[in-house]
Amino acid sequence: MACDTNKVEAIASETVQDNHNSEMKIQEKKTMSSSLVLQKAPAFKMDAYNAKTGHFTNVSSEDYKGKWHVVCFYPADFTFVCPTEIAAMNAKYDEFQELGVEILAVSTDTKFSHKRFVETEPLLAGLKLTIGADPTGTVSRAFGVMIEDEGIALRGRFLINPEGVCVAQEVQAPMVGRNVNEFLRQVRAWQHASKTGEVCPAGWRPGKKTLPVATDVEKMTGRVGDYITIEEILS
Repeated sequence: MACDTNKVEAIASETVQDNHNSEMKIQEKKTMSSSLVLQKAPAFKMDAYNAKTGHFTNVSSEDYKGKWHVVCFYPADFTFVCPTEIAAMNAKYDEFQELGVEILAVSTDTKFSHKRFVETEPLLAGLKLTIGADPTGTVSRAFGVMIEDEGIALRGRFLINPEGVCVAQEVQAPMVGRNVNEFLRQVRAWQHASKTGEVCPAGWRPGKKTLPVATDVEKMTGRVGDYITIEEILS
């Protein structure tokens, strides 16, 4: 009976441990992609490849201090959706620069892989972006986008204001690429809102209506439709 009791206790102990491990895994999954919005963006430092100069370099969060910037994670070099996203961001590079926005792409590949990727992928001809190398996953984890089982990052895009605060983020699974035109729209809206204190309705673009929350908040409560129509929102 003593042996049976010990066996039961051992099984019970293993069950408790298994349940604890399961809870830990669930917690890890819950926290992996927790929002950074309205938080200070993580500090970082890493090797990089500067496609504009064709040389290796180092990048850190200090390089972007006081500037609007986007940290844009992608899963891996030499994949399929990734070069389409990088090429799309590069095609809008001058527009981002006009807005004073710096772009840093990041994956868990090495700087050597980045160099070869840029040199061989036709879509990346004429690339002007800098690509950060995060082979240990340290930066990807800090931003909450690391897929531990695969050693790659989710598609995570983080817009950070000059105060170093993340004001917008978009995180997606690897299978679907993101829309650079929509991101540019968001950047313009955030810069307008930050400068004026106005709030921007869905789909806002420069020249369209903002909402007079700051001056008519009580009058406007429950009556947004008196200020803007769905046709104006979708136009």
